[in-house]
Amino acid sequence: MTTATVNISFPKRLLQAMDHLARQEDRSRSELLREAARLYIDRQQRWGKLFAFGRRQARRLRLTPEDVGPLVAEYRRSSKTRRE
Repeated sequence: MTTATVNISFPKRLLQAMDHLARQEDRSRSELLREAARLYIDRQQRWGKLFAFGRRQARRLRLTPEDVGPLVAEYRRSSKTRRE
């Protein structure tokens, strides 16, 4: 894997918290930041897929944004009733 060096500015308290965590986990600041970036990118991609799925379903069911609120409320009411 080829790497590139970058300079990033952090608030002092955030940097201290990152360094503390890196020491606790016996790894470098760079390792900690690489993992944080990977996790963030993965999470954003998963949310993107979820929203894309929602848009496809809305088109398929011909739902408008105005339809969503009442449908969510209805689902929550029925879900609550089943749990009781």
